[in-house]
Amino acid sequence: MGTVGAIRVEELARRAEVSVDTIRFYQKRQLLPPPRREGRVAWYGADHEDRLARIKDLQRQGFSLAVIRRLLDGELDASDAPLAAAVAGAQHGDTELLDLDELAARVGIPAPLVEAVVREGLLTPQQHDGRAGYTLDDVEVLRSGLRLLEAGFPLNDLLDLAKRHHEATRAIAADAVEMFDEHVRHPLQHSDLSDDEKAARLVDAFGTLLPTVTALVAHHFRSVLLEIAQEHLEAVGSPSELAAARNEPAWEHS
Repeated sequence: MGTVGAIRVEELARRAEVSVDTIRFYQKRQLLPPPRREGRVAWYGADHEDRLARIKDLQRQGFSLAVIRRLLDGELDASDAPLAAAVAGAQHGDTELLDLDELAARVGIPAPLVEAVVREGLLTPQQHDGRAGYTLDDVEVLRSGLRLLEAGFPLNDLLDLAKRHHEATRAIAADAVEMFDEHVRHPLQHSDLSDDEKAARLVDAFGTLLPTVTALVAHHFRSVLLEIAQEHLEAVGSPSELAAARNEPAWEHS
């Protein structure tokens, strides 16, 4: 017989308001310690219940399961936790999250087409309040893609172009994160500041650098795109196309 206070997995699931499958999934991901066993019977205790409550709270803050495991196991530096929260918050903000069918309905395209975009890695679901979904920004991205299709871009070619852009962007973003690690995070971690001060400065640096880098990358891509378009038109465009293009404000500032 189990000890006083010990409960079965079904009762733990009921108290934590999660499914039994979720509890077992968390155990496989090493988020939840294994139960105490008596023969074939598994017994859970208050520590499991507390741990599940902590996991749900961290999920509501937007942390991924991988980060949650490191936080719970004490593997993440104390000054890194607020930074991880800031990164998670920047992904979705305070906007509502839509499931895939809701996203497709908002844009007015078939759900299988959205699934194809997700499979290519061009849309990534965000975690918030313990569920995964898509933001209103994703709605605008898909609407922009739809306008390109309506302009005559073939779907397969557009997906291939977007995939190559995604892969190149990931590589550049990885380099940018490494630079942040080397020149901002590591020096702060090895400073004599308190953990609270380190955390505050890391979050402040992230809050400053994210919009700055985003604006620089967007401006650079736009400038290069206009430059290439201008070179192409000058090489193959008709006089009427060149005249029309030069009347556009964007052309004049490219």
